[in-house]
Amino acid sequence: MAENNLQKYHGAEDCPITATIDVIGGKWKPPILWLLMKGPLRFGGLHKLIPGMALKVLSRTLKELEADGIIIRKAYPEVPPRVEYSLSPKGETLRPILTQLSNWSRQHIMNLPMVEEN
Repeated sequence: MAENNLQKYHGAEDCPITATIDVIGGKWKPPILWLLMKGPLRFGGLHKLIPGMALKVLSRTLKELEADGIIIRKAYPEVPPRVEYSLSPKGETLRPILTQLSNWSRQHIMNLPMVEEN
């Protein structure tokens, strides 16, 4: 009987939270997503808002988020070229989750007031 109960539980490698963290986790993805929740930003704008992030790292991180379908890169046919980044429809589905994570952090770590969902 105990053996049947063990079969209901999966190992840590089956954790769906880990799959999500693989896509949106790390040092730089959460702040990028948080900034893009406020609206589209250009590459230079993102770089200015995230001090200490190397240009190469920003470029790589944006490419990863785009490849995972979380953000959209829109290039305008102008000279000089202008590129904007925004949340994709898939990325927009993260908005309530990111807001909840923010509120948890504000309440339990930073001792700040919670924010309403946008």
